[in-house]
Amino acid sequence: MRLLLSLLLSLTVFTFATWASDDLPKQKFDYQSDVTRLRKIVINSLYSHRDVFLRELISNANDALEKLRLTSLTDKEVLEGAEQLNITIKAFPDENGVGHIVITDTGIGMTPEELASNLGTLAKSGTSEFLAKAENSDGTGTGNLIGAFGVGFYSSFLVADRVYVASRAAKSAKNPNPIQYVFSSSAEESSFGIYPDPRGNNLGRGTEITLVLKPDALEYLSTSRLTELIQKHSSFSSTFPIYLFTQKSVEVPDEDGEKAADEKIEESPTRSPEVDNDKDEEKDEDEAIVEEDIEDKKEEEPSVPKTKTVDVDEWVQLNSQPPIWTRDPKTVTDEEYEQFYQATFKDNNKPLAWYHFSGDSGSGASFRAIIYVPSVLAESYWQSGPQGDAKDVRLMVKRVFITNDLGEDSLPKWASWVKAVVDAEDLPLNVSREMLQSNKFLKQLKSIITKRLVQALTRIQAEEPEKFNEISAIYNNVFKLGAVEDTKNRDKLATLVRFATNHRNSTSLDNYLENKKQGQKQIFYLADMGKSPEILAKSVFIEKLHARGYEVLLLSEPLDEIFVQNIKNWKKVPFQDVAKAGLKFGDEDPDEEKAELQALTEKFRPLLDWLKKEAGELVREVVVSNRLVTSSCAIVADVHGYTANVEKLLNSNANQKKGFIYEYTKKMKLLEINSRSPLIEGLLRQVERLPTEEEERDLDAEDELHEVASVLIDGALIRSGFEVPDSNEFFTRVDRILRRSLGVSETAPTDTRVKPAPPVDPELPTEDELDEDDVHVDIPQQNQNQVRWEVEEVDEEGNTIKTVTGHDEL
Repeated sequence: MRLLLSLLLSLTVFTFATWASDDLPKQKFDYQSDVTRLRKIVINSLYSHRDVFLRELISNANDALEKLRLTSLTDKEVLEGAEQLNITIKAFPDENGVGHIVITDTGIGMTPEELASNLGTLAKSGTSEFLAKAENSDGTGTGNLIGAFGVGFYSSFLVADRVYVASRAAKSAKNPNPIQYVFSSSAEESSFGIYPDPRGNNLGRGTEITLVLKPDALEYLSTSRLTELIQKHSSFSSTFPIYLFTQKSVEVPDEDGEKAADEKIEESPTRSPEVDNDKDEEKDEDEAIVEEDIEDKKEEEPSVPKTKTVDVDEWVQLNSQPPIWTRDPKTVTDEEYEQFYQATFKDNNKPLAWYHFSGDSGSGASFRAIIYVPSVLAESYWQSGPQGDAKDVRLMVKRVFITNDLGEDSLPKWASWVKAVVDAEDLPLNVSREMLQSNKFLKQLKSIITKRLVQALTRIQAEEPEKFNEISAIYNNVFKLGAVEDTKNRDKLATLVRFATNHRNSTSLDNYLENKKQGQKQIFYLADMGKSPEILAKSVFIEKLHARGYEVLLLSEPLDEIFVQNIKNWKKVPFQDVAKAGLKFGDEDPDEEKAELQALTEKFRPLLDWLKKEAGELVREVVVSNRLVTSSCAIVADVHGYTANVEKLLNSNANQKKGFIYEYTKKMKLLEINSRSPLIEGLLRQVERLPTEEEERDLDAEDELHEVASVLIDGALIRSGFEVPDSNEFFTRVDRILRRSLGVSETAPTDTRVKPAPPVDPELPTEDELDEDDVHVDIPQQNQNQVRWEVEEVDEEGNTIKTVTGHDEL
């Protein structure tokens, strides 16, 4: 095999030398001045990445094959010479270290006149207009420049010092005996040559482009690099097979290796397009025989047969998977959708769902697309900026990858996790194919993807509830974000959001309204970020609601409060924060409720006034509650005040300016007392027993009640989610109460004696005083048996003499 490869490479090098010889009858042509300018633009500034040269040449090869296919519909004679239609790519260095890439197609081919016309001149008039557009500083000329001028060939000079194009035209009535010609030019020359191919008509039909690589472009000799570029840009660009020449090392028996290498004949799929089943069967039989022989030898001789490594040549098809978005969705299996997703987006996990559709942008651009819902939301999603980091919408034009960076027209943050392939048929591009000339379609694309995504999720919610539950478990907060920032799709996204309640683990807003009570005119909710729904269900704020059978949304995520504040109401039913004053159930008798409240207020007036004096500026008012059942009291936000959850959100924003309005609104709180609580009734009795101003004051009783009121109010703050003004003072009072309950003296001092610090010593220790033995690392007890140490003994020059490793108990 190595011998054969050497012969092939030698023949190739000989061919290049022959092409470069001055003895050949070359016909030289001067480039048009405009073409010379254009080549300089291509090489120096037109393309932002020179990787695209391969994409351009493969696209041209595909066009040649497609033209041949269409011509063969009316003229079968053009197929003679090479029956199979395909593209082959081979990269290799010669003995002088110069790299070559050979790209061959079996397409329509070119005559000498067409070589000169297509490669040496611009195919159409209007050259000055084209160059004016190409040289425009903003590069946003109008019109499909690629389709009009076909300048993709010049991208060869991005990586090649010299280019040879050998071509033999298809046989036709006008050209019954086509001859193979060569076009030759370098990046620096102002002329090109055309001459008969010294190798004869070895192509059969088609075009062979040989790139003599620049010294800084030898990376493209790597088959892995070429594979990467083809898979990125051109894996779906051609309906015809694309083969890449590769070599792999295999182990063969030593006694048969040389014979196999001598008998192996390399054949390119360009010349032998059909699979030789007979040879494969013979090869299989030979391999079987070798295996049988080895088995026989094993029985006779237990020794392992000697093997050696040989290089095997192989043509690998890189576009074996057809673009499934071009097919009817009814004909594509789930396995095909999953395999395409995993291969395209390099994701080991299968997608949760997908949506395959086609449409028209409304501006004349028809397209086909597949949208995927990944099964994992990237950890970086919530850390990225407000615009997201969407790089997984692959925009293609006629199956050729253009970009995955939509710039300022990228998907909104909430949808930036979407993975999609969009293939437009007639999208105007600039000459480099890397930028769209008009961003109108991009703006439409953003709207199209988000609209179709919402449609797909809505359909899954209605038709596949189990699958939607899987999606909701991952993307529920994303849907909340979408409802907040995407006003156009707000209502549809809000239907996808799920919340836990005091009655069930998950419900939608629509399902909540289906479960509301007669007369209920609000959607009750309680928000406290960071707390689990199980804890929220025990909150003091929903005691009566829960006892009476009302359902309350339990919001534990930071986005929940923002979601509710932006939605405001659902199907004209407003949201009611149960942590605020003014709670209404909907079935009250206004007159009866008012009379009962007045009676209770009059009864507890001494306690209400006394507690208001004790609370000071912590609350605006003290009132009798209609929401408490078992708890003695609670602190609720006034109608226009801040709840504990809103205060947490505001305090979490370091840039939030806390001015007068913030401080004023923060004080808009009410202390509600439970008139049926034994503790409150007992406290009322104690307050009523206090001496009046005319009587002699009982200071001990006042101090005791003052302490009870302080603990009661601070406890209400904590239980309601707020912070106490002085936590140290609060726990000091609790300590005194605990002492009394245990019969411990409240005044018994605690032993506060501690060892004082040494005298002040401003001097820094010297290096000699530093004790290296004090340097240590604290290792957890459970990991100490896994620690190993290593010590190196070095000489005076720092060279290692001996290394000792060991394991010790630390």
